Amino acid sequence: MPAQEIIADSEGKMKKAIEVLHDELRMVRTGRATTGLFEHIKADYYGTPTPVKSLATLSVPAPDMIVIKPFDPGSIKEIEKAIRNSDLSIAPIVDGKLIRLSIPPLSEERRRQLVAQAKQMGEQTKVSIRNIRRESNKQLEKEQKDKVITEDELERGRKQIDDITKAYSDKIDSIVRSKSDEIMLD
Repeated sequence: MPAQEIIADSEGKMKKAIEVLHDELRMVRTGRATTGLFEHIKADYYGTPTPVKSLATLSVPAPDMIVIKPFDPGSIKEIEKAIRNSDLSIAPIVDGKLIRLSIPPLSEERRRQLVAQAKQMGEQTKVSIRNIRRESNKQLEKEQKDKVITEDELERGRKQIDDITKAYSDKIDSIVRSKSDEIMLD
């Protein structure tokens, strides 16, 4: 595999790691209501764990409220149960054919915990990016050992991978800083 393919492959993997971080951070609660809180909550729908987003319309009529209107009114109990069993710590209120969720304001201590959680997610993503860099460097060394690439190509490839890793690491810091500011300001 030529050096450029290895570099492109590692950059693609790093991009995926950033996407995963975005998805994880979307689930971290801020003081504001957002449907992103329900990204990974699944309700038991006729024996199948189904994402709440697939079972209902989610809306945010006010900054501190989320309304869930199930497509099938029979699934309202299962959606309520899934929310109660989630780690959101929000009590759902069943109101006829819909569920209302009142998002309470966060305490200062809880905000600090959420910022620490966001930073931890960022660190885990950095570790995975460094692992991708290590694997790519191993691949480059193997290709050079097998005489597929020259020693100059190996060094250029290593430098490019290091530059890409640095850029993605900086991007992670920026994403986490932005989320931390959002948590502390809301």
